[in-house]
This record gives sequence, C-alpha cells and structure tokens, in this order.
Amino acid sequence: TEEVILTVPLNQANHVAGPHGLWKVAIFTKDQFDATYNIKSQSIPAAVNALSANYSVAERGKLTGVLGLNYQGQDKEQITKVLNAILATYSAQNIERRSAESAQTLKFLDEQLPDLKKQLDDAERQFNKFRQQYNTVDVTKESELYLTQSITLETKKAELEQKQAEMAAKYTAEHPAMREINGQLAAINKQIGELNSTLKQLPDVQRQYLQLYREVEVKTQLYTALLNSYQQLRIAKAGEIGNVRIVDTAVEPVEPIKPKKLLVLILSVFVGGFIGALIALLRNMLRTGIKDSGQIENEMDLPVYATIPRSPIQESRIKILKKKKSIPILAVKNSDDIAIESLRSIRTAIHFALANAKNNIIMIAGPSPEVGKSFISTNLATIFAQGNKRVLLIDADMRRGYMHKYFDVDVKPGLSELLSGQADLQKVLHKTQVTNLDVITRGKSPTNPSEILSSNQFKELLEQLQSQYDHIIIDTPPVLAVTDGIIISQYTGVNLIVARYAKSQMKELELTVNRFEQAGVKVNGFILNDIQRASAGYGYGYNYAYAYKAQKED
Repeated sequence: TEEVILTVPLNQANHVAGPHGLWKVAIFTKDQFDATYNIKSQSIPAAVNALSANYSVAERGKLTGVLGLNYQGQDKEQITKVLNAILATYSAQNIERRSAESAQTLKFLDEQLPDLKKQLDDAERQFNKFRQQYNTVDVTKESELYLTQSITLETKKAELEQKQAEMAAKYTAEHPAMREINGQLAAINKQIGELNSTLKQLPDVQRQYLQLYREVEVKTQLYTALLNSYQQLRIAKAGEIGNVRIVDTAVEPVEPIKPKKLLVLILSVFVGGFIGALIALLRNMLRTGIKDSGQIENEMDLPVYATIPRSPIQESRIKILKKKKSIPILAVKNSDDIAIESLRSIRTAIHFALANAKNNIIMIAGPSPEVGKSFISTNLATIFAQGNKRVLLIDADMRRGYMHKYFDVDVKPGLSELLSGQADLQKVLHKTQVTNLDVITRGKSPTNPSEILSSNQFKELLEQLQSQYDHIIIDTPPVLAVTDGIIISQYTGVNLIVARYAKSQMKELELTVNRFEQAGVKVNGFILNDIQRASAGYGYGYNYAYAYKAQKED
C-alpha cells in the first residue's frame, strides 16, 4: 500500500524527512503552474511484491552453475542500482554465513584468554614469592609422582571445563553430550580429591610447593593450548572467502525491452520453473531414505559436518568413471565445483575434532556400498594437501577399493603386500600428481583382510606414519558388510560416517553407530553426500544476464 506523506507545490525546492536525513525534492516546469503534487511512501511488503513481480532467474547454459537474473522497470537508472545492491548484499551475506561459526568461537576465546592470562600471572607471582621465601625445597620421588599425576588431572579437568563452556552455548544441561562431559568431570574431580587427601599428609612447606608448582604448570599448558587454537582459528578465518563471485555487475541498457520479447522471457521462466518444480516434487516423492541433515542430528545426537551437493560435472561422468583405468580428481580438475566448495567447509570442524583426538588419523566409513566414501576421501585429502598439509591417503578396502584409479598408479604392491611382508614401505608409498599428497593402494585382494588389519603390523605402521604427516585419511569398506572398518577405527582419532541422500536409511546409520559403540569407538559425526544440487548464487539484469558462479579457492 501507499501513503501520502507530503503535498508540495510545483516550481520550488522542498525538503522531505527520510531515514537518512532530509531529501531535497523539486519539480520545475517550463511554464508556471499554480499546482501541487503528492509525495508517497510505499510499505516494505508492497515494495517487495513490486520487486518480485518484475524479475526472473534462469541458468545460463546447461550445467554451468552460472545464473542470470533479468529485472524489468521503467527507470533504467533505478533498476540498475537495485540489481547492484542485491548483488553486493548477497555476496556479503554469503561471506558472513561462512565465517559465522569461526566468529562465534573467536568471540568465546577472546573472552577466555585475558582471564586465563591473569590466572597464570597470579599463579606465577605466588610461586615466585614462595621460592624467594623458602629458597630450596626437598621433594621426594613419591611427591614428584603425585605432582605429575596431579598436573595431568588438573589439565584434563581444565580442558573439559573449557569444552563444557563451549557446549553450554549450544546444548541444554539435559543433552546427552552435556551429560557425558559432566560425568567425565565428576570422575576426574573424584581422582583429584583422592590425590589431595594424599597431599594433606605431606609436610606443610612441601605441600605448598607442590600446590603452587602444579597451579603454574596447569595454567601454562591450558593458556598455551588456548592461545594456539586462537591463533590458528584467526588464520583460518582470515582466509575465508565466499563461494560466489559476481561475474558482471548491472549496467544501464541502451534500449528498452520490447514488449513481445519480455512476454516470451516471462513465460519461459514461468514454464521452466513450473516443470522443474514438478520434476523435483515427483523425484522427491519417489525417492526414499534420508533427505534432511536435521533428521540425522535429531535422531542420532551427532553433528552433520557437511552436506555435499551432487556435482553436475561428476554426475555427467558417473556412468563411465569406474570402467576407466583412471578417474579424474574433482578437486584438481574442477576446484570451483559446488561439491568441492562444500567439502572445504569441513576443514574447520575437523581441525577442532583433531584437537581433542588421540592422533591425526581420520577414518572415512559408510554403512553400505555406493555412498561416496572414496570420492569424499580422495577429494578431502586433496583439499588438505592444497592447503600445504602433508597428507597420506590409505585405501584400506582390500576387497573392492579403487583408489589407485584416481592417481593412475598400479594397484600393487599395496597395503596387503606391505602387511604380509611381501613389500617394504618405500615400494608401496606412491607420490601423486597432487603436491604434498601420498597414497597407499589396497594391493592384491587377500583372502583374509580382517586378520591382516588386526595384526600388530598395521598398528605399528600407523604409529610410524602419523609423525611423518599432518593428516592420514583412511578409506574403509562398508561397516555393515564386513568388520574391517570396526578394526581400523581402533587406531584412528576422528571417525566420520558418509550417508547418501535419499539412499541411506536411518536404520543403517543406527546399526553402524551401534557397532562402533560396541567396540568402544566414538563416532565424531556424519557427512551427508550427493544431495540435490543447490544453486551456487544468483544474478540480476535489465534485459541481460548478471551472474554468480562458485569462486575458485586457492
């Protein structure tokens, strides 16, 4: 609706109060007229409806990921400004969404670091004062043992309390994750209480020395760890960019649109949108399985680290890929593909998961075949390597693995030959065309993969390699089909399960998680793969296309 806010005369300057100050409004005529005109204000809903009624979106070329948007109006200068404002706003919101999680964590660390630094300074001051007063204090071996145990427990307690504070911003006290961490804190407090009882039996000077020294060590370790996390997160956040790019901004057109062409364009967009929506609706009705990441999080109480859209490029090749001797790596050939952009978003989440893990080994598992484990493993390893990390990729699916096709190397000698003593490490460790990325293929399919993976040789191999690489990623066979994945998970620090959109069933995921829990293994989260392709961005234009496409990430 419109509202008259001012009635003013012709042929004179007028001032109107606006949201950003006074506006100067004037209409002058060649001949003098004694008349007035109205200045009207349009409501926001009416303005939105007017805008929506006059623009249209269309993809520019099949499977290009480039969208054009046309906007029709009578004032070419005004609609050009509107289009460019929409482009700038969308681009800014895209970057803001990508950095929201990092910003929240940085805010939390900004609040914690000064307080923790003050606690450390106070502890050091009290310890130095004690040393100046008593000079040298004799400490028995029994006291040194107590001190080591006490520092370890207090450090673990501080880390758990830090994690508890972070989780309190996301979950209620009744959430299973909060109950678990509260239980861990209770157990540690009990152990600390028992050690403190022993401490009370020591001489006063020795007891004070141990308490002050322990306080300094615990605060130092906690502050150093928190400061490192803060600095690494700032570096990661500084490198975050949006995954859309403005190909071209809107410019004023030379000629107006002819009515007939505009009508054809509107009808084409309408019919195309209707058919597309109908096809999407029918496909959605016919497909079963998981279709929403929220369904996984609500029923499994575990996070979904990322949702990976179906790659339009990968989709066009899917029928012939496995028949070839070599398979192109999407993160290398098409690094700005929407699927690769989504995979890049996992890096921060994995970084924090590894911070609390026992080692730097990441297992990619799945409940059943054909969920995309090898695709995720290969491209995730490539993305880490492109970020200047030393990465080792291991194909542990010794029955049907085809990781060697991605890197165009021989399947053997590989992991099976190495673990059975038929080849040494140097012969099975393959350099790849991706800088910083090495791969160990599956090797010849053995008759007893589970027994080979259960051997001490496999455990010792991983212990040897984890110090040589920043990340080790292991691709495993389906968990519900064989026990290999459960065996491998005993040696890994982060365990991720890949589910496929509209194919994987919730019951399969429940059984998979149960098998890991029965083996005493923690599942960190899920990756929902192959979801229906979403648009990478939008563009607008006045009788021409202004578009976005995924921006290549360095």
